[in-house]
Amino acid sequence: MKIEINIEKIKSAISLVDKVTGKNLTLPVLSSILLIASGKTLKLRATNLSVGVEVEVPVVKIENEGVVAIPGNILSGVFSNIIQNENIIIENEDGNITVKTKRSKIKLKGQPYEDFPTIPMVTGESFEIEAEKLVEGIKSVYYSSAISDIKPEISSVYMYSNEDDLVFVSTDSFRLAEKKIRVKNLIEISGILIPFKNIPEIIRIFGDVKGNVKICFNKNQISIAVDGIYFTSRVIDGVFPDYKQILPKNSSTEVVMLKQDLLNALKLSNIFSDKFNQLNMSVNPADKVFEISSENSVVGENKTQIDAALTGDEVALSFNYKYFLDCIPSVNSDSVVLRLSGANKPMVISGVSDNTFTYLIMPMNR
Repeated sequence: MKIEINIEKIKSAISLVDKVTGKNLTLPVLSSILLIASGKTLKLRATNLSVGVEVEVPVVKIENEGVVAIPGNILSGVFSNIIQNENIIIENEDGNITVKTKRSKIKLKGQPYEDFPTIPMVTGESFEIEAEKLVEGIKSVYYSSAISDIKPEISSVYMYSNEDDLVFVSTDSFRLAEKKIRVKNLIEISGILIPFKNIPEIIRIFGDVKGNVKICFNKNQISIAVDGIYFTSRVIDGVFPDYKQILPKNSSTEVVMLKQDLLNALKLSNIFSDKFNQLNMSVNPADKVFEISSENSVVGENKTQIDAALTGDEVALSFNYKYFLDCIPSVNSDSVVLRLSGANKPMVISGVSDNTFTYLIMPMNR
């Protein structure tokens, strides 16, 4: 292999694939990035067997084609510290590479690339969606997924179609988030379970992508592709809970307030919350009082009243502060509405002018 390539283009590609590399004692080559020079492009490939990503970078010139595997952390460290914006020469000799700039000559030891796994080309049903909408849907709900793999079906983001909406859902059994994204020409999708641990890579890789991505899926895998980037992830073989059964059909108390006022009160209450992150909330529509309070035996206590429109019955509940705060960025309106159905019943949060996002929190025992 001998190629000439722009330093900024390969830097960008390395940053996309480096974090996908994995540590595997039985297959040490997984810690490497595979470089494949062929035709008019350089392909950078990485996988940890759960996810895989391949990025194509146009080259200035290819004198010799070839393949080499270089440890990802070394490759990333070297290229992040080359500050000149210029073309460089990368040359492979006996499984190692030499990187030549105007001022440097760097030799990097490679690893045997023959054992590097192929990244599967996923075949099956497919549809297109704007990258921004895909990332928005995932970011709106993924924080509610269970972190533990004990129940893999809820340690995931569940994605399915409902008429013209692509619906994203996650739950850890203490809270649940649902986000609906309108998609043109959407096919019928009965359900896809993307593992929670693979979600941050989707957000990172496609977070700055403009335009449409193509999603292809089958019962084992899902791929997301856009010009020059191909990402694959395994999917979970399981059944997501029938979550609609737990969404309250009616509410006995409603609270409407500015989202920023609620956010400020939550942040203040957190300072005084206990080791269980407990936050107490009381609603008294008759006296027009909505109050959030928290108490810590070491720090002190706090009570904050928030201006709000209150209707319905008086009620008092306790919630996990963190669960409450996590959903606020997902509300796309300036005002939020809290719907309550009585003591020891879940609370539902949504935007006043945004019916695409629904969030449910189970109360704590007072």
